[in-house]
Amino acid sequence: MEIFGHDITLIILIALMVSAFAAGFMDAVAGGGGLILVPSFILAGLPPQLALGQEKMVSTLGTIAAIRNFVRNKKVVWAAVATGIPAGLIGAYVGAKAILYFDPDMIGKIILMMLPFGILLSFIPKKNRNETHGTPINRSVILFGVPAAVFVIGFYDGFFGPGTGSFLILALHYLLRFDLVSSSATSKMFNFSSNIGALIAFVLAGHVLYGLAIPLVVMNLLGNHVGSTSAMKYGAKLIQRTISVSLSLLMLSLGYKFFI
Repeated sequence: MEIFGHDITLIILIALMVSAFAAGFMDAVAGGGGLILVPSFILAGLPPQLALGQEKMVSTLGTIAAIRNFVRNKKVVWAAVATGIPAGLIGAYVGAKAILYFDPDMIGKIILMMLPFGILLSFIPKKNRNETHGTPINRSVILFGVPAAVFVIGFYDGFFGPGTGSFLILALHYLLRFDLVSSSATSKMFNFSSNIGALIAFVLAGHVLYGLAIPLVVMNLLGNHVGSTSAMKYGAKLIQRTISVSLSLLMLSLGYKFFI
């Protein structure tokens, strides 16, 4: 398989499949799977724009599993979804279009500089997800607060991406006063819409490799399944500490690639 004149060897493909599994695992446990996928794609030789587009293809389909569970449990605030999804789609599309205008080397450096921020965000402690407050959500929040917050975070998702899920949960819970369970559930709908918006921009620009995406999507879904099972059995803290070592190694590798 060729990417911009470079072959993807079997070893690279296997490494990317392992990364896709790990990203799904991390998403299920604590969020932030893009922190693994984006650097892995760049280290495999994909140009930064293509790495971002490929990550969106994999993570968009991977989000479906989480959405299914939340919808089943009837925790999604549908009134907020109606106003937030268009904002997420537009914000992410604009963000993805913006990143496409940057020079590839500059994008690589931007990604490297933003990774520590995304890593810190993914490790922000979250309260018990079973916590509920039952406080009614103000109509003005639904009509104005939700679209504004989702548009801004959607732009970030299209421009870079990792940590978006945590951003959405924090914004809905702390700024817009959703209870935590509703924040988690509704954020998945917004994350899915922003992924779609960014993916459209990358697809139209030709920055998605469909043949490569198929095995990675399968591994990402498998990682989500195993991760959710492991999180319930062993807890997230131990898993997060293990993953932090891998992320640190990825950052060092990217630093060597773009700055040395």
